[in-house]
Amino acid sequence: MLRFHFTAEDLARTRVAAAPHPLWEIASSLHRFQTPLGRGAYAHWYHPARERLREAGLEGVVRRVLLPLYPRASYFPDFLTPLEGTAGLEAGLDAILATPPDQVAAQLAALARVVRVPARLGRLTEREGRGELVDVLRAYHRTVIAPHEEWVRESLHTERLRLARHLLDGGTEGLLEGLGPTVRWKHPRLEVSAYPTDHDIRLEGRGLLLIPSYFCWKGPISLADPGLPPVLIYSLRHEVPTGPARTAAESAGSPSLQVLLGRARAAVLQAAAAGATTTEAARRAGVSPATATHHTTALRDAGLITSHRHGNTVIHTLTVLGATMLTRNPANPLQGASSGRGPGS
Repeated sequence: MLRFHFTAEDLARTRVAAAPHPLWEIASSLHRFQTPLGRGAYAHWYHPARERLREAGLEGVVRRVLLPLYPRASYFPDFLTPLEGTAGLEAGLDAILATPPDQVAAQLAALARVVRVPARLGRLTEREGRGELVDVLRAYHRTVIAPHEEWVRESLHTERLRLARHLLDGGTEGLLEGLGPTVRWKHPRLEVSAYPTDHDIRLEGRGLLLIPSYFCWKGPISLADPGLPPVLIYSLRHEVPTGPARTAAESAGSPSLQVLLGRARAAVLQAAAAGATTTEAARRAGVSPATATHHTTALRDAGLITSHRHGNTVIHTLTVLGATMLTRNPANPLQGASSGRGPGS
């Protein structure tokens, strides 16, 4: 089990990443190649990604260098996912390049206690060796992550809306309780069950950075070194468009959501852009809560929204597909609908 020990100051300093962390996405995507678990959820990415790696001539270096360095195991080196990656790929790669050689050596030794480490990875203690790794990571990201970058960003945006509602309704404790089935808030600790090691991290006023990850599947991840800035990487609640949902995505360029969905249902979809309860969506659309429930069910079945229960309230937020439809149909679907907002149901 992983346990984060909070003080009052840590609760005040807990925050959610504003953008995807590209190096954590690289790490988690490499894990997707090493297990069939969750393969169905990433089928739209997995096979095209393998084909792109083959076409780019990267299959060999991924197999020789990246998979041994990022094993799906209880440990992989912390220097591969520096905090600087929150500022973007190049900032993260610069941090890898600047990692002190003794730190790299110590973490490679820790990796060798978990899995077999090819001798060639010993060159990473040299700046030239890390420079070659950075080039490989950049090429890998360009080949299999960048083509899905908009989808990843929209997924994180939807997750931030969901967490914002938890925060507004329940404070920081409400936010922490909404991180998923394996994460539990038990004051003053945040506990992650089914973690591969027994690990305690005392935040001691540093706060905790929550990093939703598109390619992380199920089990949350953190850094092994408790002295590093504390982070928790966890799986986004994303949906993949299939069947009718994919057909809707292909139709998303139509000139008006009202034509595509009908006025009331389009208004409910728009309300979900900011996170809305059923009652709030009903008032925005000018319909009864029972009718709004019918619309949210239809939108959820089409893969356009997702619904999460928080206490006695159900909160509806957009999926990536729903956000894409709104982005491609800027016309306001709310004309003539009530704009009132009120308590949820």
